[in-house]
Amino acid sequence: MGGFFEMGGYAAFVWPSFAVTTVVMIAIWVISRRNLRRAEAELKALENLSEAGNASRNQGNGAT
Repeated sequence: MGGFFEMGGYAAFVWPSFAVTTVVMIAIWVISRRNLRRAEAELKALENLSEAGNASRNQGNGAT
């Protein structure tokens, strides 16, 4: 088991690279989720605006 963790003498290079890769992947995931939620909220706001605009236009035309 110790040989695995030593990585043939390259552990000082391998494990930090795994750590950096993990941190970067988590950061990308967090940023993506944040941007998705922001985009979904913006879409919902635009849909609500569109529905409100359509309702006011329909009231002016006498349509229901």
